[in-house]
Amino acid sequence: MLEPILQTKFEQLHQVLQDCQRVLVAYSGGIDSTLVAKVAFDLLGNRAIAVTANSPALMPSDLEEAKLQAQAIGIKHQIIEGDELQNPNYAANPINRCYFCKSELYQQLRPLAQAWGYEYIVDGLNADDLQGYRPGIAAAKERGVRSPLAEVQIGKLEIRQLSQHLQLPWWNKPAQPCLSSRFPYGESITLEKLQRVGQAEFYLKQQLRSWGKDWDLRVRSQADIAKIELPLAHLAEFMQLVEMNQLNARFRSIGFTSVLLDLEGFRSGKLNDVLKIAS
Repeated sequence: MLEPILQTKFEQLHQVLQDCQRVLVAYSGGIDSTLVAKVAFDLLGNRAIAVTANSPALMPSDLEEAKLQAQAIGIKHQIIEGDELQNPNYAANPINRCYFCKSELYQQLRPLAQAWGYEYIVDGLNADDLQGYRPGIAAAKERGVRSPLAEVQIGKLEIRQLSQHLQLPWWNKPAQPCLSSRFPYGESITLEKLQRVGQAEFYLKQQLRSWGKDWDLRVRSQADIAKIELPLAHLAEFMQLVEMNQLNARFRSIGFTSVLLDLEGFRSGKLNDVLKIAS
C-alpha cells in the first residue's frame, strides 16, 4: 500500500506516459530507467521500447542485467553501440563530460525514434538528480527528451518504494553510474582505462557476492592507482574478509601499480567535491 502522496505521484506518472502514447525509453538498466520502462510497458505495451547504448563505459555485467530485466518486464529491448569515446570533448574528461556523453546518446536515439515511430524519448532522470551537478540534463533538454519521474517529483527513495510495490526483484539494486565517473576530471579517458577499472570493480563485486554481501562499491582510478570505496560501516569487516595478497595480485595483473582503501568510505559523487572547492 502506497502512501497517499506517493500514490498521487504514481498516478501522475501514469498520466504522463499515457499522454505520450508512444515512447522510446533511454534504458540503462538502473532502477530509475527500469521503473520508467516497466510503467511504460504496462500502459503502452508494444508502443513502448527500451533502448540501451552499449559502450566501453558500461560494465558488461550491467548490460546483461539490463537484458534480463527488460525480458522480465516484457518490453521490447534494442541494444545500440555507443560511440561517445570517439568524441575528444568526452575523452578529455572535462567537468561537463556528461553533457557530451548524453549529447552523443540522444543524437543516436532521435533518428531511431523517428524511424520507428516513437514520438517521445524519455529517460530515468528523477527529482533528486535535479539537485546535483548533472550537465547531461542540458543535453537532454536541448534534444527534447522528457523525464517523467522528475516531472512528477519522484525521487530516488520513492523509486525504490514504487519498484518494491511493483514487485520488481531489483528494487534495492545499488546505483550503477558509468565507469567514466571513476576518474578525476581532467584525466583523459581511454578504452584501456575503462576496461581496467571495470575488471577491478567486477572482481570485487564477485568477492562481495561470495561473502553474501551486496554493499555499494566503487573503484576510483587516478593515474595507475586504484582506490576502493565501500560504506564506512563495512570497512572493518571487509578488512577481515579480504585476502590482501590476492587482491593486490589481481589489481596489479590488470595494470594498477597501487591499491588504496578510502577510509572516508563510499560516498556517491565524491569526485564532484573538486567543483565545490573551485566555486
